[in-house]
Formats: sequence, structure tokens, C-alpha cells
Amino acid sequence: MKSVGSFFGDWWRLTTPYFRSEERWIAIALLVGAIALTLAAVSVNVAYSEWNRRFYDALQNKNEADFWTEMINFSWIAALTIFFGLARGLVSPYLRLRWRRWLTRHYLGHWMDGRGYYRIELSRQVDNADQRIAEDLRLLGFYTMTLLLGFIGAVATLVSFLVVLWMLSGPISLAPIGIDVTIPGYMVWAALLYAFFGTFFANLVGRRLIPLNFMQQRYEANFRFSLVRVRENAEGIALYRGEPRETEVLDARFTDVFNNAWRVLVTELQLAFYQIGYGQLAIIFPFVVTAPKFFAGAITLGVVMQTSQAFGQVQGALSFFIDNYTTVAELKAVMERLRGLQKAIDEKPEGAISVVPQTGTADVATAGLDLALPNGQKLLADLNLVLPTGTSTLITGTSGSGKSTLFRALAGIWPFGHGQVKVPAGARVLFLPQKPYIPIATLRDAVKYPDKESRASDGEIIDALKAAQLGHLAPRLDEEAHWSNVLSGGEQQRLAIARALVFKPDWLFLDEATASLDEANETAVYGVLKDRLPGTTMVSIGHRPSLKKWHQRQLELRRTPGETGTLGVVA
Repeated sequence: MKSVGSFFGDWWRLTTPYFRSEERWIAIALLVGAIALTLAAVSVNVAYSEWNRRFYDALQNKNEADFWTEMINFSWIAALTIFFGLARGLVSPYLRLRWRRWLTRHYLGHWMDGRGYYRIELSRQVDNADQRIAEDLRLLGFYTMTLLLGFIGAVATLVSFLVVLWMLSGPISLAPIGIDVTIPGYMVWAALLYAFFGTFFANLVGRRLIPLNFMQQRYEANFRFSLVRVRENAEGIALYRGEPRETEVLDARFTDVFNNAWRVLVTELQLAFYQIGYGQLAIIFPFVVTAPKFFAGAITLGVVMQTSQAFGQVQGALSFFIDNYTTVAELKAVMERLRGLQKAIDEKPEGAISVVPQTGTADVATAGLDLALPNGQKLLADLNLVLPTGTSTLITGTSGSGKSTLFRALAGIWPFGHGQVKVPAGARVLFLPQKPYIPIATLRDAVKYPDKESRASDGEIIDALKAAQLGHLAPRLDEEAHWSNVLSGGEQQRLAIARALVFKPDWLFLDEATASLDEANETAVYGVLKDRLPGTTMVSIGHRPSLKKWHQRQLELRRTPGETGTLGVVA
């Protein structure tokens, strides 16, 4: 019972926000329309049940006039069936489509705005967040509408046809088997018992599908992720001759997919064997129990056929859980993955590093800044650093001392630690990491990134490219490409320099931003930055001695393994 309550609790929390959102009125209208069409389809089935009795009675009585009348009546029933079926085929999918759009925007906004995507990748709390957003949000709406409308239709069918079945079946006496008992509406009780035992045994067979479907989605996503990594790192793999190793990894990933899919297949086959047998027995069961009355002349052929159809409808409604067990299992797995993603996005490490805009000062400073690794290991403790405006600063230190972590903390994106980073209010700040991010876009937009409001002219962009020694790219401003795959590492870093020249920041932070350049090119780009951005204060993180001449001040990060680091002034 607790697991059932948990299932419905999770389902309610995941599905209701859309119907309380800004789209609630059209969402509710579409949902009501889908439900109304489902109920209309049930009413058509009831009409078809009545037609079934009249039609077979006409055949039994060889009444040609009634036969042709019922053929005309059938055309109306068929027309309504087609109309309601087509309408349901439009309304329900359109609701799912709008629902998915809203959910995707909601999750993407939550994932991006709070930098949940970054924290998740750092802490590895959940796997394949992209798959959960792209695939599981679609499946949530699909399975929910399938089950909800199916359940409503099953309830309406049950209520409608229980009345029909009760009136048709009448009482049955157990006196022939020595029991002085008469059971009214015996077909209703037979259908109830048949479905109860069917549901009970279906649960025994199919409950293994829930964890298996959960793992199947994980293995599929892991396999796709590995394929994407090969595609994005094609050159490195080729240079290392790493094909055998990558093939081995991909084969191992797909082996997980195959083995788990085989277990799913075997379990579904067992469930299908039971469902098919259960359904086949349901076809002959009503004929077996109505045959004595029919051969005794107590009921007509039409009553037998209507009883059979009514029993099938009641049994089908009561067997809703059996017929949809696989769907329920898949929905449960989808909800667990989405709940895990939501929890990972919402959970934030204790403490926080806040970026505080300060008026009345032009300096960047830290106050009581503590930094740690995702595993809790301390890097820096109680750092109070002042970076004066107009004074270029170089931060050095051995590999692993925490230079890049400090860079991320100054950017306000490092989630493990606490303290403050104070920046001048209204200052334009730009951070250039060692590996620049270059969007798949036109070269013009790649240079302007991330400034969506940039009004830089093509002439300014071309001038910046030439200054960064990328003049050969100037004719390609309108070309849209995956520039990270087109440009070398050094060219990507020089494009980031061109980006800084266009952005014209007040503060420019560079983390090994010229590490892929030779000393001559490094000298050229720093010279350009100094010359063209005279009002920009530069803070560089690096280890090359050649960087010292471009900075007025040097700080060295010293850290003994296992201890917290300190930041000392060198010059």
C-alpha cells in the first residue's frame, strides 16, 4: 500500500504543475475534451452492444426488414466511432505535445538558471540528465495520458456494462450441484472474480519489469553518451590509435543494453503468455456459462451475443491493470528518473559562494572565502584577497594547487565552499577558460558570444579577428559550423581573445587562456589586449614564466598535499 501511495504521490507532484501553470486554461480544456471523447466512445460501445442483440435476434428470426434496419443503424454507430476516434487522435496528442513543451522549458530553465547542469556534472549525482529531459519528459505525458484516459474509459465501461450484464445474466441456482443458493446477476460476479484473480497473478509475473525498465533506460543512455564521446573526441582517439580500447568500451556498454533488454524481453514474454491466455479464455467463458440457458430456450441468440460482448467489456475494464502493467512499470521508471533529476537540481551543497555587487569601489575582492573539492577536501580557507583595479595580476602555483578552482570561485560558479566575491556594481566582467566554449553558430555570433545585446559591427569583428591573428577567418562570418571541430586548440583560444576585444570588459580573467599558443603568439595576443583594452584590468592564472612581464603583480598559490592552501604575494 505504501508503494502505491508513493507512486501516486510522485505522479501527482510531477503532473499537476502544468495544469496550474500559465497554460492551465487551454490545458484543462484539452484534458476535459479528451475525457469527454473517451466517455463518448464508451457510450458508442453501449449502443453497439444493444445493436448486437437486435442484429443477432434478427438473424435468428430471419427477419429481413429488421436486418436491413440494423445495417443502417450500424452505419451511424460506425460513423460516430470513426469521428470520436479521429477527434481523440487529435486532442490527446496535442495536449501531450503542449505539455511536453511546457515541461521541457520548465526543466531546462531550472537546469540552466541555477547552474544545476554544472553542479550535477561536478558531483555526478545523476547520470544522463540530457536523456531525462529529452526522453523522459516525453514519456511522462505519453504514459500519463494513456493510463489516465484508459482508466477513465475502463471505469465508464465497467459502470455501463455492469448494468447491462446484470440485466442480461439474471439469477442462477446452484441446486444442481447440491447447494440451495440462488445468485442474482451471476455473470457480474463471474467477471469480477475472473478479473481479480487475473490481476493478482499478473502482478506476480510482471512486477520485475519496474527495476528492469529503469536500468534499461540507464544503459541505453550510457551507450548513446559513449558514442557521442567518440564522435566529439575523434581526432584524439585517432592520434592515440585508441580504436581497440574505444571499441571495447562501446561493446561493454552495449552488452549491458543487450543483457538487460534480454531480461526485459523474457519477463515481458512471460507476462504476454499470461495475458494472451487470460484474454483467450475470456472469449469462450461467457458462452460456456450462457450455453445452458440458450439450449434450454430461456434466452435468444441475440442475448447470448450481447451477454458475451458485455462480459468482454466488463472483463476488459476490470483487466485494465493487467493489460497496462508494462506501461505502469515504464511510467514508474520514468518518474523515478525525473524525481532523481529534480532532486539533484534542487540539492545545493551547504554554504554558498555569493557574488556581491559593491558600490563605491572599483576593486574585486574576496571575503572569508573557503574552497573545497566535491569530495569535501579543503583547498583554501578564509581567503581575503583584494585585486586592485588598474593593476594586472598573475596568479601562479603548482598543478593541483587550486588555481582553476579559485578562477571558478571568482566567477561565482563553484558550488563547494562559502564566502563572498565582491565586484564593482555595473562592471563588465569576462572569464576566459583554458578551453573556450564556442557555440554551433555563425562565426559572427561565436565571436559575440555570450553578449546577446552586442551591437559590434562586422568591421569591428573582422578587426578583432585580425588582431587575434585569425584574419583568414574574416570571409567566413556568415558561415555556421561546429567551430570547436573546425579550429585547432590555439585558434580556439585566439578566437576567445577576439571575443574579449569585441566585448571590451572592465575586468578580464584568463585561466591558462593562452596555454595552447607558442610564446610568440602568446606575446602577440597579450600585446593586443594591453594595447586595445587599456581600461581593462587583467587577472591571469598560469604557470609560464613568460606571463610575468605582462602583469604588475604576482600571487603564488602554495598548497601542501592534505592541507589548505595559502595565497602569497610574490611581487
